[in-house]
Amino acid sequence: MPRDVGGERQLAAVVAVLCFIACLAAVAASAADRAAHGWAGRLRSEATVQVRPGIDETGAVAAARAAETLAGVAGVDEAQALARDEAEALLRPWLGEAVLGDIALPHLVTVRLDPVRPASPEALSRALAEAGLDAAVDDHGLWRREVERAALLVSGLAVGVFLLSAVAAATAVAYATRAGMAARRQIIDILSLNGATDRRIAWLFQRRFAVLAAIAGAAGAIGAALVLAVFRFGGGDQGFGAVLPLAWSDLLILSPCPLLAATVAVLAARGAALRSLGQRP
Repeated sequence: MPRDVGGERQLAAVVAVLCFIACLAAVAASAADRAAHGWAGRLRSEATVQVRPGIDETGAVAAARAAETLAGVAGVDEAQALARDEAEALLRPWLGEAVLGDIALPHLVTVRLDPVRPASPEALSRALAEAGLDAAVDDHGLWRREVERAALLVSGLAVGVFLLSAVAAATAVAYATRAGMAARRQIIDILSLNGATDRRIAWLFQRRFAVLAAIAGAAGAIGAALVLAVFRFGGGDQGFGAVLPLAWSDLLILSPCPLLAATVAVLAARGAALRSLGQRP
C-alpha cells in the first residue's frame, strides 16, 4: 500500500492534539481527587466549637474552660481556645484591618480529633452541656460534602473530556480511512482480483493507522508530561499546593496513551474499511 504522506501528517497532528488534551484531563482528575481527599481528611479530623459566655464569666474564660473540658473527651487529641489575635488573623484577608477592632469576634475552640476513632459531635456537645457551657459544635460536615461534590464534578468533567477526545479521534481516523480507500480504489480492486479478502485489505488500513495513532499518542503524552513537569517545578514541592497537588506518579497515567490511541484507531479503521468494502458494486 503506497503511503499518502500529506493526509497522514494532518491526521497525526489531530490525534496528537486530542491525546494531549485527554492526558491533561486525566492528570487534572487525579490531582483534583487527591486534593479533595486531603481537604476532606483534614476537615474530618477537626471540629470547631463556638462558646457563648455566661453572665458571670468572660468569653476568654469560657473558651478556656471549654477547651479543658473537650481535651478530656475520648476521641479528642487536642483542644485549644483560639486567642483574639488568631481569630483576627483568620478574618483579616476578608475584612481588612480597619474594622477588626470594632467587631465582636466569636469565642472559638479548635478541636483536633483522633484520626482512628474520632469523637462524634454528639459526644462533644454532651460533654460541654455537662460542664454547664453554652456552646455549638461544628464538625465541618457541610464543607466536607461540598469538597467531595466538587471533586466528583471535576472527575466527571475530566472523564467527559477524555471520552469526547476518543470519539473525535475515532471520527478522524474513520474519515481518513474512507478517504484513503477512495484514493486507492484501483489498488484495492487489484488486491481483490488476486485473492485478498475484505478482512485482509481492512487489516492493511488497520495496521497503517494503528502505527500512526500510536506515534501521535506518544507525542501527545510527551507534550502533557512536559506541561506536568513545568507545573510541578513552577508550583513548588506539591505542584500548585493544595489547589492542584501534582505528583510525579501522575506520569504513569500518561503511559497507556499510545496503546489506547492505537486501539481506538484500529477499531475505527476496521469499521470504516469493512463498511466501504461492503458497499462496493
